[in-house]
Amino acid sequence: MSPAHSADQDNRGRARCFRPGSTGTPSRMGSLSSPLLLALFVASAAVIWIAGIKLSDTTDVLAERLHLGSALGGLILLAIATNLPEIAITASAAMAGQLDVAVGNILGGIAIQTVVLAVLDAAGVRPRAPLTRLAASLQLVLEGAMVVAVLAVVVMGTQLPPDLHAARLAPASVAIAVLWVIGLVLLDRAGRGLPWREGGDAPDSQPEPRGHSKGKKEKAASDKGVSTARAGLVFGVSALATLIAGVVIERSGEEFFGRQGLSGVLFGATVLAAATSLPEVSTGLTSTKLGDYQLAVSDIFGGNAFLPVLFLLATLISGKPVLPAAHDTDIYLTALGIILTVVYMAGLVFRPRRQYARMGVDSIAAVVIYLVGIAGLATIAT
Repeated sequence: MSPAHSADQDNRGRARCFRPGSTGTPSRMGSLSSPLLLALFVASAAVIWIAGIKLSDTTDVLAERLHLGSALGGLILLAIATNLPEIAITASAAMAGQLDVAVGNILGGIAIQTVVLAVLDAAGVRPRAPLTRLAASLQLVLEGAMVVAVLAVVVMGTQLPPDLHAARLAPASVAIAVLWVIGLVLLDRAGRGLPWREGGDAPDSQPEPRGHSKGKKEKAASDKGVSTARAGLVFGVSALATLIAGVVIERSGEEFFGRQGLSGVLFGATVLAAATSLPEVSTGLTSTKLGDYQLAVSDIFGGNAFLPVLFLLATLISGKPVLPAAHDTDIYLTALGIILTVVYMAGLVFRPRRQYARMGVDSIAAVVIYLVGIAGLATIAT
């Protein structure tokens, strides 16, 4: 490694210690007291949770009434809606020129959003059976493969030179967006049937077809007299509330937990990632309570495949490649996200029968791997 490259790595590592909104100067949140920062963090988390439920309900109603189809409704509209906190944080960081914050926000959330499946497995499955046993479908395995493929391109993009760009576009961010679109096309074809028995679904998986919960939500909304315009208004208000809360929770949480001695890297990968994953938890629990287990898993995989597409947004806003600003911790978290995704892909294929602590063996493995992975991240971050 050349001395210049080594110095660049050291400078990027030190830049990681600065809080969002600062670029080396105290953030606006720095003038607030710790109790007020904590109150802002908790209040923002509550807004994200409540707005996430409204977003889920109205997204499904709009997808049904506008005939968007399962691919567009589940993998685009809901993926965007549930990732609004990440979109807000990424855009804010890119406008401030803090590209490493944008990268860390995107990649730090994928691992813990995959672990959300363990939460759904333990809390949302009725009757008692592992989530992946009831949700088993080749289409979901394909969705998991798309997540792995996108994250592989992310790792490749981190190694490209930072001056490789043109017209505010970088090859890696464009390739990720194109790969995501191609994946959606293939998944749309898979949703219309695969050349396998049972059309790609396991013979004793969930009894009703995937996405049936959307129809039930739409019918319930119609019975209550909720018009399409009103559903759209609720969606818009909830989206705006989630965007604002996403920025506030990141800024207040970074300042508060930084004062408690938690490094920016660990905060982003744990506390912040968990808080911004609340929409996925709320939408997933709603789907599992209605017995739509395949949709619950699809929403997680779909959201994780969509998150790296935000690198294109960050590149367009900042005017320079974002992925070369990734740190070793970001690449580490990307690999962790790949491993966790493969664990659940294996669960969908092998379909475990037994539960331990109300979770399938794949969910237990995912939780253990995540905890060990975060312990390893702490050694890198310190």
